[in-house]
Parts: sequence; C-alpha cells; structure tokens
Amino acid sequence: MVHYYDDADLPRFGEIGKDAPELWQKFNAYYGAVFEDGALSEREKALIALAVSHAVQCPYCIDAYTQGCLEKGSNLEQMTEAVHVAAAIKGGAALVHGVQMRKKAEGISM
Repeated sequence: MVHYYDDADLPRFGEIGKDAPELWQKFNAYYGAVFEDGALSEREKALIALAVSHAVQCPYCIDAYTQGCLEKGSNLEQMTEAVHVAAAIKGGAALVHGVQMRKKAEGISM
C-alpha cells in the first residue's frame, strides 16, 4: 500500500538545504544547540519533542523522536505519558476556542 509519507524521505531531510545552504546551516546550528544538555537534559528534550511531534502530527518527527527517546533512556511508559500530555493540551486548546464561538454567537443572537 502506498502512503503519502514515505519512510525513505526522512533521511533525505538534508536535501532541503540544497538551494539555501546558508539558511540550512543556521537552522542546523540552532537545532543542534536546542537539543544539547542545558537546564533540561537531552532525554527530557527528546520527550518534549516526541510530545510536540504528536501535537503537530508529523510522522517523520514521531519516528525520529521515538527512536531518540529510546536511545536517551526513556521507556514506553514515559513516552506514552508525554503523548497524553500533548493530547490533553491540544484538546484543551481546541475547547478553549469555544469561548470565542460563544461570544460571537451571543453577539449575533439570532
């Protein structure tokens, strides 16, 4: 079965820098610095990235950060909990916009 997202595309990510190498280098420098140990460990940052990957629904990121989390010592229970945190935040963010809908509907008051 053919899928829109091809697993073979992830290793080709670097090709996006072919026609804008300076920007690609700057992105890589920033990206690399973000994921270094700091106030948060590399493991904690990988868990955050895994959760965000689910919130933005990027299958490439989900694959990459699933592997990264495992390599940095996270277990499936921790990873699943991180995904649930992202789902709760995304769900809450959708619901809170209901206030905007209610205000608009009340202002129109048919």
